[in-house]
Amino acid sequence: MSWLLNLYQTYEANTGRIGKIEKRRKDQEFTLLPIAHTTQNAHIEVLVTEDGGFHSARVLSKAELETLIPTTEDSSSRAGSSVFPFPLHDKLSYVAGDFATYGRNSKKFPHYPKYIEELAKWANSEHANAKVRSIYRYLQQGTLIHDLVHQPNPILHLEPGDGKLIEKWDKTHESLAPVKPDIFGVVAGPQEDAFVRFNVYTTGLYTDVWKDPEMYDSFISYYKEVLGDEDVCYVTGERQPATERHAKRIRHAGDNAKLISSNDTSGFTFRGRFLTGSEAASISYDVSQKAHNALKWLINRQGKQHDQRVFLVWGNTAPDTADPTEDAFELDPGAVATPERIHYTWREFAVEFAKGLSGYRNKVGEPGFDEQDNVNLLILDSATTGRMAVLYYRNLHKDTYIDRLVEWHSTCVWLHRYRKDAEGKYIEFYGAPATKDIAFAAYGPRADDKIVKGLMERMLPCILDGRRVPVDIVRSAVQRASNPVAMDTWEWEKTLSIACALVNQEEETHVALDLENDNRNYLFGRMLAVADVLERRALGDEKRATNAIRYMNEFAKHPARTWSTIQQCLQPYQARLGVTATYWTKIIDEIGFQFKIKEFNNQPLSELYLLGFYSQRHELYQKKDKEPKPELAADTDTSSS
Repeated sequence: MSWLLNLYQTYEANTGRIGKIEKRRKDQEFTLLPIAHTTQNAHIEVLVTEDGGFHSARVLSKAELETLIPTTEDSSSRAGSSVFPFPLHDKLSYVAGDFATYGRNSKKFPHYPKYIEELAKWANSEHANAKVRSIYRYLQQGTLIHDLVHQPNPILHLEPGDGKLIEKWDKTHESLAPVKPDIFGVVAGPQEDAFVRFNVYTTGLYTDVWKDPEMYDSFISYYKEVLGDEDVCYVTGERQPATERHAKRIRHAGDNAKLISSNDTSGFTFRGRFLTGSEAASISYDVSQKAHNALKWLINRQGKQHDQRVFLVWGNTAPDTADPTEDAFELDPGAVATPERIHYTWREFAVEFAKGLSGYRNKVGEPGFDEQDNVNLLILDSATTGRMAVLYYRNLHKDTYIDRLVEWHSTCVWLHRYRKDAEGKYIEFYGAPATKDIAFAAYGPRADDKIVKGLMERMLPCILDGRRVPVDIVRSAVQRASNPVAMDTWEWEKTLSIACALVNQEEETHVALDLENDNRNYLFGRMLAVADVLERRALGDEKRATNAIRYMNEFAKHPARTWSTIQQCLQPYQARLGVTATYWTKIIDEIGFQFKIKEFNNQPLSELYLLGFYSQRHELYQKKDKEPKPELAADTDTSSS
């Protein structure tokens, strides 16, 4: 229950955001929902006057369909033939008193009597406000479809023959209107499936009904009086009205999967241990609503979804916090975009990176800030359309969380060049890669979504608990980085730097070339890098792969034998460069001098060779001024770091 409690506390700490519209990607709006409210896509907006008359109506555009509506326990979980109306806004078959006259399937939908009965209870209660009463006075007249058909710009359209609502617009209806009516463009099915929302027309300034806090409070106050029996809430320990019907539409408007459900009385839910769901666990309506609404709000606001799996991180009183699945550049561009300082040790970088994350650590002075605030990490996914599970949950004190982020981004580090700045140019940054990029480096950009989201989940203990990256992930990334001919240059460069970061977590070295390192794997990697740069210089503007790159995969398996082949292939390019080749040949000789004779063999190379390869190549491209002819080193090929 701890994740429910923390979501409940998050809601309580952010009550000032209830009903306030925020925007996510593609300008879609969302808000922190009041309790007893949900969202629904409406198709028609009906405007009524204050005295309960019809004013006008319009078809909504796709950008404004989502509407915040009041709901009950029954209506939020209605399905099939059940008749549980929403309290105010609902489908045409519920809100139209004349549906029996115009509806083609009116006998199947005798919903209006139940709807108007429930609306009357709210409108006549002491909690109702003027807007509710105005809408009720209009709807009890039972003329909605008539008004929508006969207004100057008709919203709904009837068949000429029987006077019933047209089910589907086709060529036979072109004589009724020169252009296909808007209603057929927003409703997926027949017109009678249209969802209607109501507003009240006033001459002065007014707030839309679905955005009006007074409307929220009116229904909440009314509905709390009609809730069921009280029971002990397992989340808060208080006696409150309980519920067994919990929210759906958690990840998006069409999501029917529930986190908590106890309606399967004939299946495997109780297995003979309990008679009712409440005997297993009792959760109050208030807590369930607030926790689920907080979860929906957080997912819309900062959650990341991959193949329906949700990765969410938030703080109880300060929702914004650093995302562990992101790379170092995303968390703090200023501290990591310093490639000239590649001599960083991990401890030096940790200090710089920790300064960059101080904004997440120190939020003193913010409204509702709690010095004991915790950070929550939650992963959700559903195996079926109706059931969702919590796959992973952790709750850490914010200081502990930031310390572990700093540790991760200071150990699994390397120099990368695959991010773009605001101008769209590739830039270098130093730090840890994002978990999604690690997945693509290990399994390729076309990896199955299940594999990618599984790897992202497996990486969290490495980040939060300091565990080593699983061997199979490192091995897979190294194997792909050792096979550059299987991918384009940009993808290989990205895979190479990410593989180096994963290897470096174990080796704890740095990008700067270590001339004192006489490990055979490191030395072989350095030799391969020099061969690559030498041939690349000789090729000039030719964009084909060098022999060092072509033989890289074989080199990792049989280094001594493959080096003999690469060295033979270098001779024509050494001859082409003439005296200029002496610079790189000398470096190869210096590296060879560091080998112990017995270690220059065909034993397969470990992952460390990639670090030697990357560091040596980066050093050569960074020190063009030391080459005998700088003009020959002005290479623009993308194989440079």
